[in-house]
Amino acid sequence: MTNLTEPGTATDADRVLKAKHRAVWASGDYSSVAREVIPHLGARLVEAARVGPGDHVLDVAAGDGNATIPAVEAGAHVIASDLTPELLEKGRESAGDRPGLTWQEADAEALPFQDGAFDAVISCVGVMFAPHHEQAADELLRVTRPGGTIALASWTPEGFIGQMFATMKPFVPAPPPGVQSPPLWGSEDHVRSLLGGGTSELTMTREQLPVDRFSGPEDMREFFKAHYGPTIAAYKANADRPERVAELDEALAELARKHCDADGAMQWEYLLVTGRRG
Repeated sequence: MTNLTEPGTATDADRVLKAKHRAVWASGDYSSVAREVIPHLGARLVEAARVGPGDHVLDVAAGDGNATIPAVEAGAHVIASDLTPELLEKGRESAGDRPGLTWQEADAEALPFQDGAFDAVISCVGVMFAPHHEQAADELLRVTRPGGTIALASWTPEGFIGQMFATMKPFVPAPPPGVQSPPLWGSEDHVRSLLGGGTSELTMTREQLPVDRFSGPEDMREFFKAHYGPTIAAYKANADRPERVAELDEALAELARKHCDADGAMQWEYLLVTGRRG
């Protein structure tokens, strides 16, 4: 097998960064977010990718399988890969024994798969969190066969989750040099710069995901404080400063108020991307 970054070439700083990423996503309970808040997003991505029987599919940054399971149910042979083994284990437990499904720990920036190994490479709000966007994009392209499909769903900077990251930014340490903001993957120009040169038929559509899990803004905030790794990390960074915790509490509740209707329902914007590998 070949991969862009051969074993042993990662820097100490990169290994520390990836370890922090794993710890963030292992905290809380992302499976509850996927299952209770965005359960239909993976199926929408699989539909857009036109995954079908017999396809060999790689789900990058798959988490516990939000898109993996719909792809398997469409008849594909799927490898669910993720940097965080705890998420894969939860997916393995909930999915049970399904033919054609493999769970494998893998870094999106150095995928351990052969060039052109997959008919379709998908990622549902996953690869967007890889710290180095160009490396991750190059890997998506590399492991997709010529003529194969790349399909991504990513939160936009302007949508609720993108704005939540902007809201939390003043409350967390600055990222290391070269680390890029996840919601940039929800920007058409950014995605075009990453994938446009290696794909044809690149299509990007902004869509709205209905979210009706929460009774109101405070309920949303408390759910994310308990379950969502990046939010947990933001509160942990301010744990010894009660006034900052109170400020973050109010900032997240205010953001949710702007996005909730009278019944607490929300619309979360994401960018749906599909393209053919050149």
